[in-house]
Amino acid sequence: MRKQRHLIDDVTLASEDNGPDPICPLCDRPIPADVEQSRHHLIPKAKGGRNTETVLLHHICHKTIHRVLKESELARNFHTVEALRAHPELGRFFDWVSKRPPGFLGKAR
Repeated sequence: MRKQRHLIDDVTLASEDNGPDPICPLCDRPIPADVEQSRHHLIPKAKGGRNTETVLLHHICHKTIHRVLKESELARNFHTVEALRAHPELGRFFDWVSKRPPGFLGKAR
């Protein structure tokens, strides 16, 4: 298994600010304050996306993206939330995980 150093750098625990939980744009589940969350660079940092838009995701959703797609594929064809959701394998995963509780921490497929 290849190490994803950028995932380690971008994983945080949501802060408790008493506001509504953010929603993962891929699985449409809330991201509770006590669950790991990740910032996903829509254009990977290694492909020039250091200062580009990021989206807040469940950590499991983020890990699955990087297990399924190479960074070159992300930069070239899957640099929007809509494109990620339309990917056949990722779309099935996001549909499946959307039926799990917001704090679900199962393994990425």
